[in-house]
Amino acid sequence: MTTIFTTHATLLGRYLCAGSVDFYNNLQYFDVDAEAGKRGIYHRYCIERGAAHAADVFTTVSHITAYESEHLLKRKPDGVLPNGLNVKKFSATHEFQNLHQTNKDRITDFVRGHFYGHNDFDPEKTLYFFTAGRYEYRNKGVDMFIESLARLNHRMKAAGSDMTVVAFMIFPAQTQSLAVEALKGQAVVKSLKDTLGHIEKEIGKKLFEKSITWQEGQDPPDEKDLLSAQDKIMLRRRLFAMKRHTLPPIVTHNLVNDAEDPILNQMRRCQLFNHPSDRVKVVFHPEFLSSANPVLPMDYDDFVRGTHMGIFSSYYEPWGYTPAECTVMGVPSITTNLSGFGCYMEELIENASDYGIYIVDRRLKGIDDSVNQLTEYMYEFTRKSRRQRINQRNRTERLSDLLDWKRMGMEYVKARQLALRRAYPDSFGEDDDEVGFFDGTESIKITRPLSAPGSPRDRSGMMTPGDFASIQEGREGLSTEDYIAWKLPEEVSASRIRCHEDRHILTDVLLQEDTEDYPFPLTLKQKSKAAALAAANDESGHGMPTINGNGNGA
Repeated sequence: MTTIFTTHATLLGRYLCAGSVDFYNNLQYFDVDAEAGKRGIYHRYCIERGAAHAADVFTTVSHITAYESEHLLKRKPDGVLPNGLNVKKFSATHEFQNLHQTNKDRITDFVRGHFYGHNDFDPEKTLYFFTAGRYEYRNKGVDMFIESLARLNHRMKAAGSDMTVVAFMIFPAQTQSLAVEALKGQAVVKSLKDTLGHIEKEIGKKLFEKSITWQEGQDPPDEKDLLSAQDKIMLRRRLFAMKRHTLPPIVTHNLVNDAEDPILNQMRRCQLFNHPSDRVKVVFHPEFLSSANPVLPMDYDDFVRGTHMGIFSSYYEPWGYTPAECTVMGVPSITTNLSGFGCYMEELIENASDYGIYIVDRRLKGIDDSVNQLTEYMYEFTRKSRRQRINQRNRTERLSDLLDWKRMGMEYVKARQLALRRAYPDSFGEDDDEVGFFDGTESIKITRPLSAPGSPRDRSGMMTPGDFASIQEGREGLSTEDYIAWKLPEEVSASRIRCHEDRHILTDVLLQEDTEDYPFPLTLKQKSKAAALAAANDESGHGMPTINGNGNGA
């Protein structure tokens, strides 16, 4: 029997990353047997390692996991088999923009109930960000996400922004029940809506009756005759019920251990309390979404379609289905270069941010720089106009076919062929070579997106609203970098810009690499002389670039 073992994550790697360990910088120094024994998973680790060595073909889902498996499972993977999606399940073609608007209205209904008494922000100027997954506080980058939200809040308030960001965190945790305040908010808004619907219906009937009996010379129906005293009393009761003397709740459920929950504790440290002056509001939903939920009755797919951006600042993410699902549904996302999906898109697409996939550098930057980069991405997104966001969603949805199993499945076919060659070598020719068996078109990158030619065109041939902004947008002073689909890097040491026939040509851009050294103490086993010599050889150009996980490495 021919066997193929594909690991989506290593057991020991997940346990190590859950603690405060500088994981990627110290992969080659871990005493894997001792670490597995200390965590009580040695027997499971041996099964995983044995399966990796006994299989005819050993593969992983990403290059970052391949590097991890080589050191923890002690076998170098034969190839990488990226995960795919059934794109047909999520496909909505031209309808996905309408689905976004429909589901966004459903999220807005929840927000109005959750923030009743403090609905002082415009729904048309409100953006919905979210992050979701297993409750792995550090692995999923929740610590970095909350810190960046606090910095985004400060930056938006300092800039006097009129936009509001509502950030959702969907992580299942141990709960006792739904919070009373969360239920009360939805009930109060529903009562107000039902009362106004009843009053509207009664006013319509009275207005019709008075209009149909109207005769020439009479005064038209007056509003005093339409709104009865009983209707005024009912409306006044609902308005008094909308009063709230406390801040809106952060969490929608009663947690079992509220005082020690890491997400709530960091929100307290960052002072994200949903104050009326805050431009960033937070909602922690400690359950997976379901249409049967009385507070937020939406399935996960519908919720994602209604949001504006998904943010997944993971530290340990072998692949990352959540940003992939955002992509096929046309929702821009932020991921990291320590996730399999982020590395894959970074290699496949020339300027991933042009397609609505922003990649935060957690590999070569310190934690503070990575948080600032994530904050910058979110802040720039809040400054986009509605048309720019629509244009970007169109570009993001175009990447769906790249993640389809019809394309990704070919790598699995290659793995099967390689396994058959190794198990039955006599059935294949002697000239067949395994070297480069999984090599494909990874070196070919997708260039910047070109929008379809629009109408009308001006005399210079510029297209609207495709690659270049329209004349009206130019007069409004809107940024056109989303249409040009290219912008200068943040770190530019020298640039010369010249004009030629009303077109701006960017030339001679020199990037300055600013490197810093961060000394970090190793809490692992001591390096032997042989290990130190091997590390020196790796640093000379044969090893993987230094990866920063917790700000102590460089």
